[in-house]
Amino acid sequence: MVTELGDGARRERPDQVAGEEPLEIRLGGPGAPAEPVAVTMRTPGHDFELAVGFLVGEGLLDPGRPVRAVKYCELPDGDPQQYNVVTVTATEPVDIRGRRRASIVSASCGMCGTATLEALQDRCPALPPGATVDATLLMELPNRLVRRQRIFQQTGGLHAAGLYRADGRVLAVREDVGRHNAVDKLVGWATLQQRLPLADAVLVVSGRVSFEIVQKAAVAGITVLAAVSAPSSLAVATARALEMTLAGFVREGRANLYAAPWRVIDRSEQQAP
Repeated sequence: MVTELGDGARRERPDQVAGEEPLEIRLGGPGAPAEPVAVTMRTPGHDFELAVGFLVGEGLLDPGRPVRAVKYCELPDGDPQQYNVVTVTATEPVDIRGRRRASIVSASCGMCGTATLEALQDRCPALPPGATVDATLLMELPNRLVRRQRIFQQTGGLHAAGLYRADGRVLAVREDVGRHNAVDKLVGWATLQQRLPLADAVLVVSGRVSFEIVQKAAVAGITVLAAVSAPSSLAVATARALEMTLAGFVREGRANLYAAPWRVIDRSEQQAP
């Protein structure tokens, strides 16, 4: 129950809030014991995708290779952490020395993982041309994303990320208390479906864009990233260095293009006599 204030009165009413619980991600190779890599705060759901997407973004899993297995840790029935530990088994030996997160990754989106633009450029060369996107469609995609945010409509407390084809057809939408988790879930989905790289896809995120969001999109090969709110300065610098199209403040029929604007075209002008 919540106490609602308004119009000079207060009343008690039922309410729903967004779930937030820790998820420990473990990684191992064939025949080797899995080791903890990180603990992230997330909204339960699509946990396997989140774990795989996180590991791909950290460079600990090769996105071009299938994953051998993903499962919840085998804990006794009734253990409160039974569904808060996910183990990913790679098809090749892995080395996570020096790559463990010493602390919990919060649900707020901050810069973590690859710490510098130079390190990311070593892993992600300039992106391919990819597909062009109609400007009118680009500005409409956040509205389409909102309509698919089922849990947000119930709680008002979740972010979302959506993958769309250049013609506007939806590929997948994921929600989470953290923007970066929602993106990880999409990257994990694409990895498990063996659909990487996503060079012809458009990634749309609610809220702002940090370096970390650009990093995760780049590792997945995404060429167009659009956000409802503002990008950070490092996000802009990274997108420009990687030649990723970055659009911010995409709402109410407007958008700011911060990097690689040539992928966004106005087809109505092209068709004019």
